[in-house]
Amino acid sequence: MTITRRNLLTAAGASTLAAILPSTAHARRDGVIELNAGPSRQRLYGADGPLSDLWTFNGRAPGPEIRVKRGERVRVRLTNNLEEPTSVHWHGMRVDNAMDGVAGLTQEPVPPGDTFDYEFVAPDAGTYWYHAHSRSWNQVARGLYGPLIVDEANGPVFDPARDLTLVIDDWRLTRAGAFDVASLGAMMDWSHAGRLGNWLTVNGEATPQMTLRAGEAHRLRLINASNARILEIDPNRFGGKVLAHDGQALPAPASVNYAPLMIGPAQRVDLLVMPEPGGDFALEELSGDAPFAFARFTVEGEASARAPVPRLPAPDLPEPDLSGARTIGVEMTGGAMGRMGRVTYNGKVLRRGDFRRTGQVWAFNGVANLPEQPLAAIRRGESVIIETVNDTAFVHAMHVHGHHFRVIERSGTDLDDGRPWRDTFLIGPQQTVRIAFVADNPGKWLYHCHMLEHAAAGMNTWFEVA
Repeated sequence: MTITRRNLLTAAGASTLAAILPSTAHARRDGVIELNAGPSRQRLYGADGPLSDLWTFNGRAPGPEIRVKRGERVRVRLTNNLEEPTSVHWHGMRVDNAMDGVAGLTQEPVPPGDTFDYEFVAPDAGTYWYHAHSRSWNQVARGLYGPLIVDEANGPVFDPARDLTLVIDDWRLTRAGAFDVASLGAMMDWSHAGRLGNWLTVNGEATPQMTLRAGEAHRLRLINASNARILEIDPNRFGGKVLAHDGQALPAPASVNYAPLMIGPAQRVDLLVMPEPGGDFALEELSGDAPFAFARFTVEGEASARAPVPRLPAPDLPEPDLSGARTIGVEMTGGAMGRMGRVTYNGKVLRRGDFRRTGQVWAFNGVANLPEQPLAAIRRGESVIIETVNDTAFVHAMHVHGHHFRVIERSGTDLDDGRPWRDTFLIGPQQTVRIAFVADNPGKWLYHCHMLEHAAAGMNTWFEVA
């Protein structure tokens, strides 16, 4: 069964800004990267639009690009200047469990006015991101996220001038063009497709214009920071090929033969682009009635010969043993137009009026939100298959913390897409998806829907690697 297409944004705009991300170079003090979470004001609806009241890291959304090398020890000090507790999750990073940043599972949330020091070794090169993981449906929607890029141990494979990070977000704006704070937490979003915006930005700017060099190999790192929107693009329109999914490199650049390419919330895709002279193009969102350009590229220069394509190192991840793997089942229920059945929340069975009162309208295996007991207790080094059955009317983006996996089967079909490594996968209505990985990272790890409203409304569980 194919995943349903989404509606296009209702508005469009343009910006002549280059949408270059600030780096953490200026935010380092004695080797520590400083991230300050707090309120700030930013224009989203073009250069002449009204100021929006956001919550951001270091005063801007996205927050500064953290760029480190593989194997480097990363030290980050979070200072919370918000009105509520927060934490930071390093999405896609196989960090020590105590540094994973999940408030209520791996750490207590950081109170207002307090600080927390994160320290971990960057284990894998690739494209990752960081975001708030306390009341994420609220804090990420307001702008608390940023890119995390891990270069190869010997330095960047691509010329840094040809290596572009694009953090894509959809915002829900009012008719005046300001961020719609009042609509946060709407039960319609929680019980349906999640919070979908009506305005796309790239690195905080609307329809930025960027410049590429003809004949040169460029790496475009696409990060979907939306709460719930699935982006649909077609790299074939501009000769692009896929270099990596969710930070993990493919064996070789691959053409997309299943267009449109869907990028779910929290997913990342690295594209190889080698434009011809005069080959200006745009990144277009394709889920609506007509293509919507959300980033434009001007190609400059005359290329006498095409430059060689840099080769990315293969991922260094353990292969699961499918013949001896243990299977863990997850049944997803609930939501509008879905079957709920018997649901337990905080140890109590929910009755009719309890669903709206608690906001818990989704469940995994009949339990809404984090259960006291783990989904499974797994031996360290054990190969695991998680079989997820989506018995709901909506698409979900499922994320595994602390591990990367291969999608080995979708609704009875053995996949022939090379089974790329991922940390987040999409599952359509009435689909069954099987993923496999080696549980080699000890600790308590979250398994949840990254449609953030769905997670808040019940789609959270956890497993323990002992």
